[in-house]
Amino acid sequence: MAKPANPRKKIKQVTKPEQSAPVRYPLIDAWRGLAIVLMIVFHFCFDLNLYQFITQDFYHSHFWLGARDFIVTMFLLIVGISLVLAQKSSTHSKRKRLLTLAGCAALVTLGSMVMFPQSYIFFGILHFILVASLIGQFMLRFYWLNLVLGIAILLTGMLYANALFDQPCLQWLGLMTHKPVTEDYVPLFPWLGVVLAGIFLGKYLLAHRLMRLTWLGNNRFSKPLGGLGWLGRRSLLIYMIHQPILLAGLSAWSWLSLN
Repeated sequence: MAKPANPRKKIKQVTKPEQSAPVRYPLIDAWRGLAIVLMIVFHFCFDLNLYQFITQDFYHSHFWLGARDFIVTMFLLIVGISLVLAQKSSTHSKRKRLLTLAGCAALVTLGSMVMFPQSYIFFGILHFILVASLIGQFMLRFYWLNLVLGIAILLTGMLYANALFDQPCLQWLGLMTHKPVTEDYVPLFPWLGVVLAGIFLGKYLLAHRLMRLTWLGNNRFSKPLGGLGWLGRRSLLIYMIHQPILLAGLSAWSWLSLN
C-alpha cells in the first residue's frame, strides 16, 4: 500500500514562493547612498554660496561643474541598473514608482518657482529620470544596442548643438547652443546615454551571474555599509527633503548672525 503524502510538506512547498523576499544588493544600495551624500555636500556648498557665506562660481567653475556631472552620472548609472533589477516587479509597483516620480518632479518645479522665479526648474533630474524610465522600459529587451546607442547619445549630446533646439518646447531634449536659465538641467542628450549604459551594465552583471558574487551580493557587507545602504534605499525621500532642511537651517543661521 502506497504511503500517503505528508500534507505539511505540500503546504510548505506551495507557500515558499510567496514568502520569498525581494533580493537586495548591499553594494548597489551603498553606491546610491554615496551619491546621496555627495549630492547633499554639493547642495550645502551651493546654499552657502547663495547666502554669501562663501564665494564660488557654481555656474562656470570647472571644479563645481565637474563635481555635478560626476554625481549625476553616479545616479543615472544606478537608474539603468535598477531598471534591469526591477524587471520582475509587479505592474502596480512600476506604475506607483512612475506616479511618485511625476508628483515629486511637479513639486520640485513648483518649489523652484517660489525660490527662483527667473530660473525655475522645468526639466531637472527627477523630470529626466521619469522620462528615461519610460524609455528604459522599452530598451530592456536589448543588450548590446544599449551600449552602442548609449555611447552615440553621449557623444552627440557633448559634440553637437543646433539653434533649432534653443526653442523652449525642445529644450528638454538638449543639443542647445547654450544652457537655459534654470537651476537644474538634465536633458535627454547626453544623459540618456548614461542610463542606457547602466541598463547594459545591469544586464551584463546578470548575464554573467556577477550579481551573485560575494563582493556584490553577500549580506556581510550590510553592516559596514549599513549607513550608506540606508540612505540609498530612501534616496527619493532624502532628495525631496534635504534642500528645505538645509535652506531653513541657513536662513536661521543668517538671521541669528544679523541679530
